[in-house]
Amino acid sequence: MDIKTLVETQRKYFLTLETKNIQNRIKTIQAIKQWMIKHQDEIMEALKKDLNKHETESYMAEIGLVLSEMNYQLKHIKKWSKNKSVWTPLAQFYGDSYETYEPYGVTLVMSPWNYPFMLSIEPAIGAIAAGNTVIIKPSAYAPHVSSVIKKMIDESCDQKYVAVVEGGRTENTQLLEQRFDYIFFTGSVNVGKLVMEKASRHLTPITLELGGKSPCIVDDQHSLKLAAKRIAFGKFLNAGQTCVAPDYLFIRAELKDQFLVYMKEVIQEFFGDHPIEHLQLVKIINQKHFQRLCHLLENQEIVIGGNYDETTLKIAPTVVDHVDGDNALMQEEIFGPILPIMTYHDLNEVIQFINQREKPLAFYIFSHSKAIQQKLLKSCSFGGGCINDTIIHLATSELGFGGVGHSGMGSYHGKKSFETFSHTRSIVKKATWIDLPFRYYPYNSFKEKMIRFFEK
Repeated sequence: MDIKTLVETQRKYFLTLETKNIQNRIKTIQAIKQWMIKHQDEIMEALKKDLNKHETESYMAEIGLVLSEMNYQLKHIKKWSKNKSVWTPLAQFYGDSYETYEPYGVTLVMSPWNYPFMLSIEPAIGAIAAGNTVIIKPSAYAPHVSSVIKKMIDESCDQKYVAVVEGGRTENTQLLEQRFDYIFFTGSVNVGKLVMEKASRHLTPITLELGGKSPCIVDDQHSLKLAAKRIAFGKFLNAGQTCVAPDYLFIRAELKDQFLVYMKEVIQEFFGDHPIEHLQLVKIINQKHFQRLCHLLENQEIVIGGNYDETTLKIAPTVVDHVDGDNALMQEEIFGPILPIMTYHDLNEVIQFINQREKPLAFYIFSHSKAIQQKLLKSCSFGGGCINDTIIHLATSELGFGGVGHSGMGSYHGKKSFETFSHTRSIVKKATWIDLPFRYYPYNSFKEKMIRFFEK
C-alpha cells in the first residue's frame, strides 16, 4: 500500500469511530505489549546489530521503558477518558460544564536512530491510548530495529489502525506531503524546522522533541566521586548518543582536578583499562557521525580517552579540558562520548553563559546547597532536569518530558502523552426548565445590574 493510500485508509477507519472505543485501544496496546514480551530477544538482537547495545542496556533504556509506559497507559486510560467536570459560573445557571478528550485523528510519529525502539513505540502508545490511528516512521539509520518494529506492528495490529512505513528521505518526504491531524517528531533541530514548515501548510499541530547543548553544573565538593559516576553514566550511556546527555560540564575551579581523578577512575570501572576494546561499549551509529565526532576532537586538550577505532565505529569515553565558548565542541550538540569541561569562580558567570545561548533540553545541577539549586532553577530556562543526578527524569511516566524554545515544544510520557494526542473540548450543558432573561435584547439598567451581579 502506498503512503497516500495508507493515510486515506486510516482516515476512513478513524471516521468509523472504532478507535474511540476504549476497549479497542486497550486491546491494541495489549497486543503490541504481548508481542514485545514474546519477542524481546529479537528486539535486543536488532539493537545489538544497529548500535552494539548490551541486552541489559537495551532493556533498561528501551524495552523496559516502553513496557512501563504501556502499563501506565493501560492502568489509567479509562479514568483519563472520562469527562472532567468543572465549576459553572452563576451567570450560566442552570448548567453543567465539563471537558472531553477527543482524539485528533490520523497521526504520524517520526522517530530517530539513537533510541530507535523506545522513541518509536512510546509516543505511538500515547497516540493509540488517546484514540488515534498511527503511522510510525522509524529511522533508516537503524535498519534492524526498523525491521523489527515493522514486523511487530504488522503481526499485532491492522494497518488501517497502526502501521509502519520504513525507508529514508524519500519516504519521509512523501509522508510530510500528506495531511495528518497530528505530527510527533523526535530528532534534530534542522529536521524539526522542516517538519514544522511542512505541517504549517495544513495547520497541523505538532510536538517537536529536539535537543541542544544541555549543561551540567558541579558546585559542591560533597559526594564529588558520586557526581563523577552519575555524570559518566548519563554522558556515556549509548555512547553519548542521547538527547538529554550532559553536553558540557561547568565545574567550580578548585574542584576540577579532583573531579578528573574520579572521572578517570569511574571510566576505568565502567569500561576497563582499554575502553575501546570493551564489548559493552556502544558504537557510533554510522561512518558520517563517527567522522564528525573525530573531527571535533582535532586540536583539543584531551585529558581522558580520545582514542577510537574506525573499523568498529567506537570512540572511547573522552574528556576535554580548557574549553571555552568559542571551541568547536561548543558550537553544536555533540551527541557522542565527548565531555568538554569549563571552570568558573562565580556562579553568575555560568548563568550568563547558559542564558546567552539557546534553551537546552536538559539541565543538571550537582550541589547540596538549596540556595544554589534554587538560584540556577530560577535563573535558567530548560526542558527538564535533575538535581544531583542525570537523565533519570525521563524515566518516569509521572513526569512529562519535553523541550522549550530551540530544544522543542510539547511534552509526553504518562498522562502528558494522552493529553498531547487529544484535543480538549469544552462543553456547557444548559437546562431548559429555566432561562435567565438578562442576556437578551433589549437591554436596560435593571438587566445591566443583574448581569453585573451574576458575573462577580
